[in-house]
Amino acid sequence: MRLIDRFVLRELVVNILFAIFVLSLVLVVGNIFRKLLPLLVNHDVPLQYLVSFIAYILPFSLIFTIPWGMLTAILLVFGRLSADNELIALRANGVSVPRICIPLAGIAIVATAICLWLNVSVAPAAQMQLRSTIFDLATRDPMALFGGDQVIDQFPGRKIYVGKKEGNKLENITVFEVNDDSLPMRVTYARTGMLEADLPNKRILMHLYNARYQQRDENDPLDLRKIRDGINVKEGTLPIGLDELYEKAKKQPSRSALSVEQLVDQLKTSDNARDRSASRTEINKRFSFPMACLAFALIAVPLGVTTHRRETSVGFAMGLIVAVAYFLFIIIGDTLRATPSVHPELLVWLPNVLFLALGAWLFRRLARQ
Repeated sequence: MRLIDRFVLRELVVNILFAIFVLSLVLVVGNIFRKLLPLLVNHDVPLQYLVSFIAYILPFSLIFTIPWGMLTAILLVFGRLSADNELIALRANGVSVPRICIPLAGIAIVATAICLWLNVSVAPAAQMQLRSTIFDLATRDPMALFGGDQVIDQFPGRKIYVGKKEGNKLENITVFEVNDDSLPMRVTYARTGMLEADLPNKRILMHLYNARYQQRDENDPLDLRKIRDGINVKEGTLPIGLDELYEKAKKQPSRSALSVEQLVDQLKTSDNARDRSASRTEINKRFSFPMACLAFALIAVPLGVTTHRRETSVGFAMGLIVAVAYFLFIIIGDTLRATPSVHPELLVWLPNVLFLALGAWLFRRLARQ
């Protein structure tokens, strides 16, 4: 039996690691470079910041890719064992399906513990660090926030579009100064410009050349007939203070970036029913989501044996269907987190109950065949 255990364990571990790697590569690295490659090309962002971005995003992504990768690997391994009639041979020699799955049970428990650790401790801290990295970049090299053919919205009260950037020289600049309702109250256009960092005074000086501006009516900003055209200026300087940017970093982060202790404190101190419901939902999601490893392990064995196909594409397709069905419940509960009447803190546990019950029924039926 030790030989069989080692064989099953090796097959599962190799396939799980491979599936996690592939899913992380597709879902994480692809999205990271889709969003951050323009920073590297157009913003002259130091490479260490891009490495930091990737390192901070990976823990959050592993929360999803570990259970999903394990689900896909189990479908592939047990589907292959069934297709090669190895399961039939083992059962003919008196080895039951539950006995074959003992290595899988150990892997599922370890994966659940890792996901719980990531959910509770690592991912929130990584998100907090990711949130502060952009402000650290603004502190050390604020001009790196500017890039060509992109909208820069990191500065509170302003949205800046730059058509082209070469070093600290800019072309085709549009600066939107917005109010609290995000309506553009003043729009400045400039053909060319130049950036200058004034870090001792915590500001960026944007020198604009051949500029003009438009001003909306403060009492009725939605009335486009009241837009006033300003004078054209050959050269002007627009100071962009960094103090507001630093203050923005000190604001309360999202709940997904808070620790469990901070969420519990919010739950105790808040008098708002919606905020309390959102905090309860986030806490319950942190502890319910790792259970996906156990639920997927239980349901994947009978599904893999039933399909008994060798093709990798079949395993990935079935894994995708099951994972999407599970994640859909989590998304619904997370979306309704601020609606206490529907008890979203219970909805995030519903997929575990359904998948564990369905998996137990399918597994028992398989064991009795």
